[in-house]
Amino acid sequence: MVISHPLALLNILQLANPALPVGAYSYSEGVEFLVHCGTIHNQATLEDWLRAELSYGSIRLDGAMLVRGYQAMIARDWQKLVGWNAWLSASREAEELRLQSWQMGRSLLRLLRDLQPALEPIPADLEAECHFAMAYAIAAVHWQIDLPAALLGYLQSWAMNLVSAGVKLIPLGQTAGQQLLLNLQPAIVTATEVILNLPDTHLESCGWGLGLASMAHETQYSRLFRS
Repeated sequence: MVISHPLALLNILQLANPALPVGAYSYSEGVEFLVHCGTIHNQATLEDWLRAELSYGSIRLDGAMLVRGYQAMIARDWQKLVGWNAWLSASREAEELRLQSWQMGRSLLRLLRDLQPALEPIPADLEAECHFAMAYAIAAVHWQIDLPAALLGYLQSWAMNLVSAGVKLIPLGQTAGQQLLLNLQPAIVTATEVILNLPDTHLESCGWGLGLASMAHETQYSRLFRS
């Protein structure tokens, strides 16, 4: 993958930055409960969980919706954009995961409007319940980021957020967290290649573990992360 223009590289670095003010840092996507019950308890178990999610989990569906949202934006096909966004809502197993994605999507759209007042109008049906993956696709098209780079940045930012959560919760040292991110790089590249070529007939995941963890997190007595 080659990023042909320096501005495109700077744009994807900004969009994938954990400091992007969309609230990603406030969510653990089930990791907090999994640490609480001992399923995740060290660097190796966190890495195993993240690898499994990249291979079989709902992050694959998020990535697939980013791809379809990007393609719909390029084609100016608002009906498809709204339709795939609704499909993603229906695929969420837990209310916590759905609300997280909506909140982050709304925040990113609001940020885009503040940064780029000339942003093309967004369909009204997306305003209140735009998923983060769809908002990310809209931002990537607007900032002229190639689709493979946008998807790679999306998966990397997802991994960075959950590794950061693990560093705080397990806890892990900062060096261990960075080593974990390095270890995940081949899996992120592979997931990007698979998702880019995923047909509509294979939009599936094995995310029941994440769904159960997120449902349990909603009622967990003591929490650092938002539910």
